[in-house]
Amino acid sequence: MKTIKFLLFFLMLGFVSFSQIKQKSKNENSLETNNLADLVNPLMGTDSDFSLSNGNTYPVIATPWGMNFWTPMTSKMGDGWTYNYNAKKIRGIKQTHQPSPWINDYAAFSLMAVTGKLKFKEEERESWFSHKAETVHPYYYAVYLADYDVTVEVAPTERAAQFKFTFPESETSYIMLDAFFKGSMVKIIPGERKIIGYCRNNSGGVPDNFHNYFVAEFDKDFEINHTWNDGWQLIKNSISAEGKHVGAIIGFKTKKGETVHVKVASSFISPEQATLNLAAEIGTDTFEQTKEKARQTWEKELSKIEIEDDNIDNIRTFYSCLYRVLLFPRKFYEVDKHNEVVHYSPYNGKTLSGYMFTDNGFWDTFRAVYPFFNMMYPELNSHIMEGLANTYKESGWLPEWASPGHRDCMVGSNSAPIIADAFLKAGENKDTKVLFEAVLKNATVQEGRPVSSVGREGLNYYNSLGYVPYNVDVNENVARTLEYAYADFTIAKMAEKLGDKEIAATYFKKAMNYKNVFDPSTRFMRGKNKEGDFQTPFNPLKWGDAFTEGNSLHYTWSVFHDVQGLIDLMGGKEKFASKLDEVFLMPPNFDDSYYGQTIHEIREMQVADMGNYAHGNQPIQHMIYLYNYANKSYKAQEKIREVLTKLYKPTPDGYCGDEDNGQTSAWYVFSALGFYPVTPGVNQYVIGSPLFKKATIHLENGNVFEINSKDNSKSNFYIQSASLNKKAYSNSFINFETIQNGGKLEFQLGDKPNRDWAGKPENVPYSLSNEINKNK
Repeated sequence: MKTIKFLLFFLMLGFVSFSQIKQKSKNENSLETNNLADLVNPLMGTDSDFSLSNGNTYPVIATPWGMNFWTPMTSKMGDGWTYNYNAKKIRGIKQTHQPSPWINDYAAFSLMAVTGKLKFKEEERESWFSHKAETVHPYYYAVYLADYDVTVEVAPTERAAQFKFTFPESETSYIMLDAFFKGSMVKIIPGERKIIGYCRNNSGGVPDNFHNYFVAEFDKDFEINHTWNDGWQLIKNSISAEGKHVGAIIGFKTKKGETVHVKVASSFISPEQATLNLAAEIGTDTFEQTKEKARQTWEKELSKIEIEDDNIDNIRTFYSCLYRVLLFPRKFYEVDKHNEVVHYSPYNGKTLSGYMFTDNGFWDTFRAVYPFFNMMYPELNSHIMEGLANTYKESGWLPEWASPGHRDCMVGSNSAPIIADAFLKAGENKDTKVLFEAVLKNATVQEGRPVSSVGREGLNYYNSLGYVPYNVDVNENVARTLEYAYADFTIAKMAEKLGDKEIAATYFKKAMNYKNVFDPSTRFMRGKNKEGDFQTPFNPLKWGDAFTEGNSLHYTWSVFHDVQGLIDLMGGKEKFASKLDEVFLMPPNFDDSYYGQTIHEIREMQVADMGNYAHGNQPIQHMIYLYNYANKSYKAQEKIREVLTKLYKPTPDGYCGDEDNGQTSAWYVFSALGFYPVTPGVNQYVIGSPLFKKATIHLENGNVFEINSKDNSKSNFYIQSASLNKKAYSNSFINFETIQNGGKLEFQLGDKPNRDWAGKPENVPYSLSNEINKNK
């Protein structure tokens, strides 16, 4: 393990004593650690509910991108809010695949221990617990079940986990496996100390033959075997059950402090593959060995970005966010007995060769998560691209929201920027032609889509009129128009690099369709009827309607690829910057009439005290960086620092809205480093204001890129000057290739704006209009 430089920095200056970064836990035998994984708080964002999201997260105990996650379960079976920080009781430790409470879970089952009188119904077996007796790390979870005097610990692998139950002295101690509702089976095999079975619960997006097969191996003989069947009907002295909702109970006598270990694995392919996964990922390892392997896995990934600073809370926030970025999309593939990568297809129900990933909403993650993978994990992203190609081959369409198969959620055609950005940064591979065919199908074929969120809803209107009309029963039409236009831009860039000039020209032209929904009289994006008239009445504060989880104030800026074109429409840079200012300066007024209630996204904007800026939802997260395009980078710098330090904390209420599959976290990770990918599909990152004194990025190609910020402090966040590899640097963007080549970017920061830095027209980031004008 590398020496943590910021720790030495603290020690030398005396700002923080060593005891402040020790993590001591009774459940970890008072192990003293100072690694990066222990700076992560998996409870960040768990103080959330339906009405107000501070993240809408649950504590994920897993390895990066693991096929299976594990989490404590405070809510009832089937509740999307599976863990709430303010809950007082735990019902079990659940294998989960939930990407979002709104999408909910699939293939879940849980383990729970009780002592004394048998309690197996979920509302009866739940136990009081306290955060004071709970230890939460990405690689390890432990909790004291107060009602039963039992400590439960779990350590994960990609497709398996080890449990450790520490019991009191008891004549009857039980461990139960709840296989959950919507179809399940359990079989107890006492002679092999095993429980096997399957669960079939899901929230949609699965074929008819969908199963999650599990195997649980114990290290103690069973003295009691029970099962339960539908309606919580206990069947004593039985070893098997199958029905809508079944479970297994095994029991034994225990001595005080006696530990029982359970090794658990699962497979979407077969019971035999579940056993193979268990042997491959745990085998004869002890609990401590599994735990240490998981810790080392996290340490390897987190240490790819090293931070030096004297603010421990900011460092904790950074690594807590980085942890969230590295969870999704989930690996939905396994390794068979021939050591070949295979997957159960959630699209056609077959077991096929190759990679598959799932549990991702591209409407969220195209913005920063996949650009982060392109920067830090090009090999992983190539596997994800293969998985997208496999999805297209198996279903006929690219996914937009997969969990595990196609789900009808959100708008846009955001698989295109994800695919194009990967291709433009990594180059052609065996899947490029298939993926290009797939993005063109999205842009040309409306019929035959499995759900409305796949492909493009309203496509025929878009292609004939240049926009999706307001009055043709296609909801959120302006949002769709803007996102389709941006997707068209990324298709054009991909075609251009592939050498197809005709397709490139067609889609560069279509990329200008955003202009068709811009109303010059209000200087806002606005719904337009099929006849060509703008929607009336019009209220730019109205959420939903023509927009998706936002209003016109938020979506007007969704011209990622041509900010200069938007500036021109608004009458120039001064008017553009003034329009940006409006969003922050006005009170958080809103019109929620479209929804008939104040949805949580609105409430999160309202309480943040940043005007109408709604950072808790994705459409506006890039907006602050647009000041750079108007040569007013200093305004971006002050707003970025405010968001970084005000709206993110390493605490249970530490997010300002949904943490969707890593996107809100990726905004933080990029912005804290000092730059952000406003336009995936372009080889630039737009510069903001770095949060830390030093950040060192260890790239997959072996190169190292450093970012130094001299005189960085709470009040010093304005860029006074910059240098790249010791040469003066005046652009408010930095190229992808520059970072990949390694080097050093240095900022001099101060407490007053330097309006001249990046103040010339040539210092601004990419816009399509500028490129067109340059090539005339």
